[in-house]
Amino acid sequence: MKTGLVIEGGGVRGIYAAGVLDVFLEAGMEFDGVIGVSAGAIHGCSYLSRQKGRSLRYYKRYCNDPRFMSLRSLLTTGDLVGEQFCYHDIPDRLDVYDHAAFFANPAPFYVTCTNVETGRAEHIRMTDMAAQIDCLRASASLPYVSRMVEIDGRKYLDGGIADSVPLRAFEGMGYPHNVVIRTRPSAYRKKPELQALPALFYRDYPAFAAIFANRHRDYNLTAAYIAERERQGAVFVIAPKEPLDIGRLEKNPENVQRTYDRGYADATELLPRLKKWRETGREP
Repeated sequence: MKTGLVIEGGGVRGIYAAGVLDVFLEAGMEFDGVIGVSAGAIHGCSYLSRQKGRSLRYYKRYCNDPRFMSLRSLLTTGDLVGEQFCYHDIPDRLDVYDHAAFFANPAPFYVTCTNVETGRAEHIRMTDMAAQIDCLRASASLPYVSRMVEIDGRKYLDGGIADSVPLRAFEGMGYPHNVVIRTRPSAYRKKPELQALPALFYRDYPAFAAIFANRHRDYNLTAAYIAERERQGAVFVIAPKEPLDIGRLEKNPENVQRTYDRGYADATELLPRLKKWRETGREP
């Protein structure tokens, strides 16, 4: 049966997943398909191009660069995360993305975006990272601090709004066994946010505002579903044991390194069990 890889996002907190993915690269562990959300999609790219250490390298190098992520970028461009710098300058010149390796990787790669007009998650297959870079950008475009990304006449924002951990979607796409990388502890449950703010900010997009206001409910239902599928042996979860002490918009390179190291250590510890699960369909 096909085994998929599902990667949760979480802003800079997602660097935890980058540590896990680098352990997979060292171990030569591959999957039949990969799906990522927001930062999970960002780090999934470097995993699929087999560029170990790339995510950590450029996050540490540029996290304090105002072109990378800053209030100045938000005020001058409408995007907290700089479009030109992050999605063109870095992969094209500063830390070059290996498109040939991505093309050569047989695993299909999907990114999850939220359609602002319908309020629904869309899981878009990436076949050309350069030509489809706006799909990746849409998946990671945080509400309130990002412009909507228009693709083929449709408007998108952060995939985590409609489907934070798209396990059900990936199962429906033909991946009955999945490794899920979380960036929150398995026991974490999201609390309600300000209910009125999405309706006010996105009043022209009522379907999006509604799903945004109820994101905590959908997230918690997904977390419970992941736990149930894990008990059934269909899912193997790698998640931090304790909450990650890092900001969603972290600027401290040492904290970035520390969080990456936690992901790396957790994956290293769990690797023997993961290999056994993949061989037998259950943990030893």
